[in-house]
Amino acid sequence: MVTPDECHAAVVKLAGKFGTSQGGRADGLDRSVSAEVTDLGLRYLGHLHDGTLDDITVDDGKDTTHAQIRLSMASDALLALAAGEISLGSAWLSGRVKVHASFPDMLKLRTLL
Repeated sequence: MVTPDECHAAVVKLAGKFGTSQGGRADGLDRSVSAEVTDLGLRYLGHLHDGTLDDITVDDGKDTTHAQIRLSMASDALLALAAGEISLGSAWLSGRVKVHASFPDMLKLRTLL
């Protein structure tokens, strides 16, 4: 069983991967992001801008806004993404990760991870 601490570490690791994007693929991208870990009932919120994901917090249930990019997955998929065992594209196509975003945002997000 994956713990909330392991999920938090995975989210931080994924945030670091955004910062290493190359070639300016994320230039001009400024979006709010949420990641729901369905089996643990956790939701992380953050801000993605110019290849950097920061301001990461755990949703306390008081946030009523909807993120512009919303991810939903089980904890094992989150850990696999963070470890580089699966890509976001293949996880999305296989149904392990659900992505709710505009089509242009989905394409940019896919190139960042």
